[in-house]
Amino acid sequence: MPALWIAHVTVTDEEAYGKYAKLAGPAIAKHGGHFIARAGRYVQLEGKERPRNVVAKFDSVEAAEACYHSPEYQEALNHARDASERELLIVETSE
Repeated sequence: MPALWIAHVTVTDEEAYGKYAKLAGPAIAKHGGHFIARAGRYVQLEGKERPRNVVAKFDSVEAAEACYHSPEYQEALNHARDASERELLIVETSE
């Protein structure tokens, strides 16, 4: 079943986060993911507001998780850790 990688982000260091984004996109693509939403308009209805929201679709939960743990994505993530506050989850879809 397909899966969605959903990130809610508040960027605290634009320059460092830009380095993350530059590396994360190719890492996600390498693992079969593609973006379906990336920092677009949103309406916060509940919970903590994060101004950057990203959704990528993968073939499976396992593919998305393998991407997260890959050396390529971990290299990208090193730039995001001190440059943002984030929540990231993977959820299986019914379609």
